[in-house]
Amino acid sequence: MNESAGELRSILATDCGSTTTKAILIEKRDDEYQLIVRGEAPTTVEAPVEDVTAGVINAITEVEELAGRKLLDNGVIIKPHVQKKGGDEGVDIYISTSSAGGGLQMMVAGVVRNMTAESAERAALGAGAIVMDVIASNDKRLPHERIERIRQLRPDMFLLSGGIDGGTTSHVVELAEIIAAARPQPRLGIAYQLPLIFAGNKDARELIRERLESVMALEIVDNLRPVLEREDLMPTRHKIQQQFLEHVMAQAPGYKKLIDWTDAPIMPTPGAVGEIIQTVSSQQDIQVVGVDIGGATTDVFSVFKNKEDEAIFNRTVSANLGMSYSVSNVLAEAGIENVLRWVPFDIEVGDLRNRVKNKMIRPTTIPQTLQELVLEQAIAREALRLAFEQHKQLAVELRGVQQQRTISEAFSQAESGQTLVNMLSLDMLVGSGGVLSHAPRRQQSMLMMIDAFEPEGVTHLAVDSIFMMPQLGVLAQVNAEAATQVFERDCLIHLGTCVAPIGNGREGDTCLTVEIHSSDKPVINEEIPFGELRLYPLALGEKASLKLHPTRRFDLGAGHGTTVEKEAVGGVVGLVIDTRGRPLEVPLDSEKRVSQLTKWQAALEVYPS
Repeated sequence: MNESAGELRSILATDCGSTTTKAILIEKRDDEYQLIVRGEAPTTVEAPVEDVTAGVINAITEVEELAGRKLLDNGVIIKPHVQKKGGDEGVDIYISTSSAGGGLQMMVAGVVRNMTAESAERAALGAGAIVMDVIASNDKRLPHERIERIRQLRPDMFLLSGGIDGGTTSHVVELAEIIAAARPQPRLGIAYQLPLIFAGNKDARELIRERLESVMALEIVDNLRPVLEREDLMPTRHKIQQQFLEHVMAQAPGYKKLIDWTDAPIMPTPGAVGEIIQTVSSQQDIQVVGVDIGGATTDVFSVFKNKEDEAIFNRTVSANLGMSYSVSNVLAEAGIENVLRWVPFDIEVGDLRNRVKNKMIRPTTIPQTLQELVLEQAIAREALRLAFEQHKQLAVELRGVQQQRTISEAFSQAESGQTLVNMLSLDMLVGSGGVLSHAPRRQQSMLMMIDAFEPEGVTHLAVDSIFMMPQLGVLAQVNAEAATQVFERDCLIHLGTCVAPIGNGREGDTCLTVEIHSSDKPVINEEIPFGELRLYPLALGEKASLKLHPTRRFDLGAGHGTTVEKEAVGGVVGLVIDTRGRPLEVPLDSEKRVSQLTKWQAALEVYPS
């Protein structure tokens, strides 16, 4: 790159998704970066085109037309940005992300399932991979079963970890021998060796080389768990992304050309979304949860602080929870009863099943009636809830710490680490994906997220307006200031603030007394009974001081019955006070359920008649 990051005035970014390639043009105007236009076109990695750059050119051509500015010259991006009398031409840099061709699919292996193997899984997920399977010395599978599984799955890449530095080497070497015996074949391309990253005990490196160097493209990085008390995932994550670019992407049609065009390494789409979540968290010093609900998968990202006050990033991908291709799986995993508890009318179970099957057969259809919309959003709540439950199980404090150190006892330690997810300390919840970003009313997005994630205390909610987070994530690697400015200004739609005390009570009993002070408005002072949702106007950019006094059964983070003073920031929906209790319980009785849901939805004007 010939210009320093600070001098960038115009940036072109694309995200090559599995079905659609999206392009955005960002410019610096009046000392602030902002989105100018956005274009999209079908992704072109399959026959008859089989060249990803064709879709990229089509998306950029739409940006060119909308911006009224020349960006291409005979199919080549014009760089750098030039100011001319007849109008500006070109851009300073071009960057891209990709999940075309199914994204990055990995297998990971580690010695102890809930220690080094779990650390390896976190490293792979954080780099933007889908983890197909986790192999561990104590996973109760026989060697031939593991070999068969590796051959069957055909991953893009392997990550092998195990053993603390200076510890025993025998178990990780056994895993290497199983991988060598399986001789896994890559999913894309036949003329290259499958990449394997070894991030385990440094004393085992030569033994691993002897067993794997001849059968795989072996890369060695620092141990991701050098001692039981510490995880060091970044070297592994960076190596995964580098190998993804050099080996996996290089086999996909047209990617060599795309790699030559870009001014920064191409990142896997989910890895890029993780980058923008981390950048915003560190720049604003806040704890964040982000979710991206797609047709086939749901990704959850979080940044929470651990006991040492370090910000820890985690990502999980629920590869079987989505709103089109895997919608039947959501129904199977959640159970019919859990989906129906969000439906404010009676419906036959068979009718619901048929509608879900129709969605699987025709995954691109959108709801045509209000009833279909309500059912889709009920299923979405369960997909989000299940994905978040899975995330909590992986986003944990390190396991195995301050316990017996012998390998045999480590194998038998099954106790879980403490989850890092603390909803009371959560500052911001960001939703993305069609069902949240494109809901007909923003109140629907807000209530889906409140119902699914059950935020506690005082939490700000937002949605990604047009799914720009991947492009902004790769931009954060080049210019963090530009990425955060566009994220705040153009990407996020601020929904508002949710206040929710922990605890449960009897319907009608007082739960919370609220005092709301905002400029130019009379002070609101109200007692709110248990079991209600209330919406107060608080416009976009407007702030209010809240004095919240829970009764002795309820807690807002300072202890039961203790008053809390907080600031709330408004949004397109406003300030929501939720006294329905945590954990949230919906009545099982059909008549009561319909009555409660109708009342709650009317309070937020979710489905106006």
